[in-house]
Amino acid sequence: MTGQLTPHGAEKVRAGDLAALRTPGPAGACALLVPGYTGSKEDFAPLLDGLAAGGFRAVAIDLPGQFESPGPDDEAAYLPSALGVVVAKLVENLDGPVVLLGHSYGGLVARAAVLAGAPVAGLTLLDSGPGELPDGARRQALGAGEPVLRTSGLDAVYRVREQVSARSPLWATLPGEMKDFLRMRFLASSPAGLLGMAQGLRTEPDRVAELAATGVPTLVVAGERDDAWSVDSQRDMASRLGAPFHVIPGAAHSPNTENPAALLRVLLPAWREWVG
Repeated sequence: MTGQLTPHGAEKVRAGDLAALRTPGPAGACALLVPGYTGSKEDFAPLLDGLAAGGFRAVAIDLPGQFESPGPDDEAAYLPSALGVVVAKLVENLDGPVVLLGHSYGGLVARAAVLAGAPVAGLTLLDSGPGELPDGARRQALGAGEPVLRTSGLDAVYRVREQVSARSPLWATLPGEMKDFLRMRFLASSPAGLLGMAQGLRTEPDRVAELAATGVPTLVVAGERDDAWSVDSQRDMASRLGAPFHVIPGAAHSPNTENPAALLRVLLPAWREWVG
């Protein structure tokens, strides 16, 4: 099994109030992995053993309101700035130098954590952008899904998502076990969390200059066929940050599940340099 159901040696733990997957091993350099909108800690399953073998204790989390982490009913609590404070506090409680990776919406959150003072050795932005999600199919889906969620609930929204997904040839290739997991995960989400994160995706300002001013080492990575933020916009963001930029072949918006081996070849050398 691949993707979110990839076997790994990590154990389920609690990181404060958050559900997490943590690889075993002695305390040392730590990689904190933050998922995106509608995601979870399992999005990093294909990376966990590789990170551990590369010398990092990996901690992948469910953000508040995602899958197995509880969250408040206040939609504003799920904006990047608010979730960034949560992640910054978590970083403070982790042992060893910490490298922080945020995927997609998790990149906006991880950036906010650094701006909130999270003591990290470096930040990786994976298929994330300089600000709000640009116009396109993903942003249109957010606008279409919100009224359905508010009036009819999670089940109704997921039925629409499945109908849209069924148009993709990739959906037909997914095993039933994976489809069952994706459905279970979505239905475990906090409605307030989905609504608040969707608002964040539509309103987050460009904070690249603020991040550059922190001096925190940064790495920007994009799948070659990313359909959320364009590859060019991510390349420009890296340039504004003075950060290395890498494109992962054979991947779209989620290299962590689509080409984890190539992603690890980019991450590990940079992270080892950051932690000395």
